[in-house]
Amino acid sequence: MSGPSNTVYLSLGGNLGDPATSMGAALRLLDADPATEVATVSSLYRTPPWGKLDQPDFLNAAAGLSTRLAPRALLDLCLDAERKLKRVREERWGPRLIDIDILVFGDRIIHETGLEVPHPRMLERAFVLEPLAEIAPDLAIAGRSVVDRLGSVDAAGIERLPSGRDWWLR
Repeated sequence: MSGPSNTVYLSLGGNLGDPATSMGAALRLLDADPATEVATVSSLYRTPPWGKLDQPDFLNAAAGLSTRLAPRALLDLCLDAERKLKRVREERWGPRLIDIDILVFGDRIIHETGLEVPHPRMLERAFVLEPLAEIAPDLAIAGRSVVDRLGSVDAAGIERLPSGRDWWLR
């Protein structure tokens, strides 16, 4: 990969089918793009549902990427990966095969239709902050580190699985 790039952090999750396989496939699809490279991936975390509670637990992870894509182009790449993996959007916060969210895109602040960065609700969600703290503990968001932010949300029920960080390459 040549040319200027941005460091980007993503959140991945799912609770239908085999979420680990879906998230791994999504990361491999993103990494296959010539303008994007997956640099680091967290362990897998089992997390209780959030928002809509009457559904199975989720698996969640975070990934750090280096990309030369513009923010909207990266969003399109993420949505394309979700489509290829048969993601169907039926219900907000409902069950899903795969979900990919852009959390941070360099130091940019973006407010566009369908794209808000930093992700507007990430600081309320332990299922996002816990995996992100594993790979980017000192990343500052609105003046405070991810680890500091994690200390101020309820992380009850979140379990780090013994997956290691290379689970997505399998």
